[in-house]
Amino acid sequence: MAFTAKDVAELRKQTGCGMMDCKKALTESNGDFEAAVKYLREKGMAATAKKADRIAAEGIVDIMTIGSTTAIVEVNSETDFVAKNATFKEFVKDILKTIIQNKPCDVEALLASAYVNGGTVSEALAEQIYKIGEKISIRRFTIVEGVVSSYIHGMGATGVVVSFETDLADKAEFAECAKNVALQTAAMEVKYLDKDSVPASVLAEEEAILINQMKEDPKMANKPDNILQNIVKGRLGKFYENNCLLEQAYVKDDSMSVAKYVASVAKELGGSIKVTGYVRFDKGEGLQKREEDFAAEIAKMVNG
Repeated sequence: MAFTAKDVAELRKQTGCGMMDCKKALTESNGDFEAAVKYLREKGMAATAKKADRIAAEGIVDIMTIGSTTAIVEVNSETDFVAKNATFKEFVKDILKTIIQNKPCDVEALLASAYVNGGTVSEALAEQIYKIGEKISIRRFTIVEGVVSSYIHGMGATGVVVSFETDLADKAEFAECAKNVALQTAAMEVKYLDKDSVPASVLAEEEAILINQMKEDPKMANKPDNILQNIVKGRLGKFYENNCLLEQAYVKDDSMSVAKYVASVAKELGGSIKVTGYVRFDKGEGLQKREEDFAAEIAKMVNG
């Protein structure tokens, strides 16, 4: 059965799908309009297109380790209710398996990857959107190789993966130490791993702010620049403590920093432990949140 450009346009209007998807659906359906609609629904394309402009800032952060490879992912949904759904959680687990299996370089590559249960990740995502009835998006992921400790807080609200270089990986005491560092990383927000990780531009800006603050202070204004510089160096210690994981006060013993805590465990065990990096995902971080107007929602329900 032949079809025209008008048929393609009408199918696009009804389903919200792209022109090429609509053309393919009509081609696969031999021009049968109803069959083309069914085709798009089965592929999940119609549901995906119609929900594309919705806000999805809920969801979960999840982590999986297989062998020496660890993956952390954030998958968003529109509501917290869906995030707690067993089907949604299982989908996220399968996405993690797919990431570890395929090691894609970014989300676009992940969507084109072979999904562990068949087809592509893009097709599996579209199917989930159709089944669940909400916009779902795979926002970001990171792959970490080697020795790690991970932690998920608040049913997927925050996830962290901390990586280590150590010759003590088989020791229970190391595992406990690594777990404590992961817990610290989840509990205390930081921007950098250590002092060396802070960009020079950030330090220069911080120094300029501190100098200007002192020049505004009558007690400091007349001090020579070299004196102000020495004071600034002292105050930068607080900046490092607030912004660098290894310089932070260790939460279980604030008499020492995280770096000193790790060093003390390594010394006690007679080996070496080095924290080499961390990844932290906070669910919905930086995303626009949906504003709920419950009064309007109730009125809408009452009025049908």
